[in-house]
Amino acid sequence: MTSLSEASKNLNPGASRRAWLAAFAVSLATALLIISPFFWRGTASGHDIAFHASSWLDVAGHWKEGILFPRWCEWANNGFGEPRFIFYPPLSWMLGAALGLLVPWNAVPGTFIVLAQTLAGISMFALARPFLPTRAARFAATCYAANPYALLVVYMRSDFAEELAWAFLPALLLAALQLCGLLENRWRSAARVTAIFALLFAGMWLSNAPAGVLTSYSMALLFAWAAVARKSFAPLWRGAAGLALGFGLTAFYLLPAAYEQRWVNISQALAPGLRPAENFLYTKIADPEHNQFNWIASSIAVLLMAMAGASAILAYRDDPKEESGGEKRTWQAMLLLSAAAVVLMLRSSLILWEHLPKLQFVQFPWRWMGILAVPYAYFGGRAVRRWRPGWVWAVVLVIASVGTAVRLVHRAWWDSDDIPSLQEAVVQGQGFDGTDEYDPAKDDHTNLPGKAPPLQILPPQGETIAAEAKIRIVRWTAEEKDLTVTSPEPLRLAVRLLDYPAWRVEVNGHPVTPESPESTAQIILPLSPGRHQINLRFARTGDRTLGSGISLIGLLALAGCFWPSRAKPR
Repeated sequence: MTSLSEASKNLNPGASRRAWLAAFAVSLATALLIISPFFWRGTASGHDIAFHASSWLDVAGHWKEGILFPRWCEWANNGFGEPRFIFYPPLSWMLGAALGLLVPWNAVPGTFIVLAQTLAGISMFALARPFLPTRAARFAATCYAANPYALLVVYMRSDFAEELAWAFLPALLLAALQLCGLLENRWRSAARVTAIFALLFAGMWLSNAPAGVLTSYSMALLFAWAAVARKSFAPLWRGAAGLALGFGLTAFYLLPAAYEQRWVNISQALAPGLRPAENFLYTKIADPEHNQFNWIASSIAVLLMAMAGASAILAYRDDPKEESGGEKRTWQAMLLLSAAAVVLMLRSSLILWEHLPKLQFVQFPWRWMGILAVPYAYFGGRAVRRWRPGWVWAVVLVIASVGTAVRLVHRAWWDSDDIPSLQEAVVQGQGFDGTDEYDPAKDDHTNLPGKAPPLQILPPQGETIAAEAKIRIVRWTAEEKDLTVTSPEPLRLAVRLLDYPAWRVEVNGHPVTPESPESTAQIILPLSPGRHQINLRFARTGDRTLGSGISLIGLLALAGCFWPSRAKPR
């Protein structure tokens, strides 16, 4: 078998470019096959399609108003808004909004999937190529791009953010193996590999928080095992440095998302049906729809486990005795991650879900299939690297993916009206549904009216007749609202906006604390007779400023990792 160093020597630059172009072509072709049902069935309308599509539309609206990095989701909760973009990682909703400027909105989901799964295949090729013949590495890329869990996400979940996050994982794992010394550092400079690891790690966190949590624990486990295997603390220090730099790069998002949880109903993320204890493999609760989907996800998890295990056995039996130390350690790392993923999908791991920090917010244990998919593809590539006996197993793996896709395509809900309906709701001023866990702490968004005017005159407290008033809107954007109100009598002004600590409200240049009804957090301003100038701004809070400062320091450290070294890739 070709070792890591031998593979590098045997590939001249021209051959290397051709290999990467071929891997790109294969990954792109696989991604196009995945979305091929979209051409005659419409868009796969999975569980999260409305959430992601509404975020894309809202961000595109922000950009038209000159707001480049949105924080407040204007049209959520029927136009009352929510701080969705504080808590949900930015890469997916920014990519979706950008695609909406380039292609018709109904084509954005399919285009997003093609980009994400093509990137996933290339990422897997980068991991497999140092250890496998080029054809086997391309096959591993195909397996990963079309792995059964990715198909579940595409056809039944429509979780575009998670799909994007898993595209980074194989390349991140390759960087982690080099960082902790289990593989030869192809960049020679330890600082450079630390920077590359941090960038990929940050990319996962900035795509999807649950995937970031799972990856953080997986990387910590890998670094701890490397320290034991090498009988050295060096992997721990290097791994800690890479993780610290990665978290530093994401601080502009992570720090506000963590700090401002006290300002929203974040506990709703663990409402009945969403808790880990209710989502282990084949778990049943008093909800037939939940049980039906959990059975599908559990069956795909079992298929992924079985195929990964069988591939590992076939690859092990066919491995030559003279394989390099790096290949053995990579093999062991894959087994370690596979075992961890399998154990944490089983109910016997409940104690870990209850006590490990933030693990419960992953919600669904079967999400560990995202980690298991990398060993599945890697072992699949190794099992078929000798094509004469290996083609049979290659056919088996292809049948597994195709069969899963066919089954899911028939079980999925197909609807091309999701995005047009959301667009129409925004145009008509109705907005769309909000998110339970992002609802401001003192609000119950189920009590908000389905359609409310931007501004409404209410009678003073204790009275029933509202005063006649003249309202002039000077500026009205997602994060800035300026208006004047003139009235000969006292009144209360109801603004179609939810109160949140980041909103700064001024009346005639003086800060005021708005009132709210008992059941919602709608902003209501008591006004005396006369003319009033009212300004509402979604201000930068201290936690956001601090997070941005830490990320700036992280960027400077990242630049420092690349700047001093003149090392070239081997």
